[in-house]
Amino acid sequence: MMPWRAPLLAKMRTVVGCSILEFPTPFAANADEYMRKALAVRDAYLGEPLLGFALAPHAPYTVSDATFQRVITLAEQLECTIHCHIHETRDEIDASIKQYGVRPLERLSRLGLLGPNLIAAHMVHATDGEIALLARQGVKIAHNPTSNLKLASGIAPVAAMLAAGVQLGIGTDGAASNNKLDMLAELRLTALLAKAQSENPSAVPAAQALEMATLGGAKALGMDDRIGSLKAGKLADIIAIHLGAPEALPCFDPVSQIVYAGGREQVSHVWVNGELLMQDYTLLSLPATHIAAKAHWWREQIVAQRKTRS
Repeated sequence: MMPWRAPLLAKMRTVVGCSILEFPTPFAANADEYMRKALAVRDAYLGEPLLGFALAPHAPYTVSDATFQRVITLAEQLECTIHCHIHETRDEIDASIKQYGVRPLERLSRLGLLGPNLIAAHMVHATDGEIALLARQGVKIAHNPTSNLKLASGIAPVAAMLAAGVQLGIGTDGAASNNKLDMLAELRLTALLAKAQSENPSAVPAAQALEMATLGGAKALGMDDRIGSLKAGKLADIIAIHLGAPEALPCFDPVSQIVYAGGREQVSHVWVNGELLMQDYTLLSLPATHIAAKAHWWREQIVAQRKTRS
């Protein structure tokens, strides 16, 4: 089973970002093959109501100018989102200056990549001028606080970005740099780290952080006309969070309680597209035994690969 089939079986709403690199992996040998396979995925699942598509050139240090230009052309033709890791680490910036004479964002700006259809993941190291450029170009930011901490990448200037009018959503990054993949944990970290980084305890209040995690993410994906808020006419993608348990009491402000004290274990119900997928903490779309078996299978594959390499 290909990985993008899994969210369809789980009935999750998903946007698949097909990675594009210059070097070989088990998935593809070069940039041409990555793009061919990306387009094949798009064509195979075109029309699936829960599955969207994005082109995902990995990062400025793994993608050439020529490949970026092809991605820009394809994205314009297909009217799709582009996702790229940008300014995640200081090393990335130093390497770009050495190789291209400019910081990565400036290089991508010259290539024409910056625009409202670009999601820049991380954007940890941004100057005031770069933040202003992101705002002018309408670039969306995927903020991944736990990953940035685990990899010692740094703390993104979230408060400054928001003040400049940059649109931010909240993400987790992948399991390799975020063991828990808990959006409510990311929500809390987003609010707390913004206060510490800006040295302002009123920066990114609970309501603003919650909006980043919901409507902000929908805007980043260009889907805010359909999801991201509870509004008549939108699709019913909803979670219910139980605030009546002893660990959630007393509750004076539900939004503050969710942001600063909530956890995924408090999510009692989930609906996607109006369909109930979790009821009273029990998954309905996939049996827990199936998930556990698949997790064990992947563990064995990874252990076997590690033994082979050693």
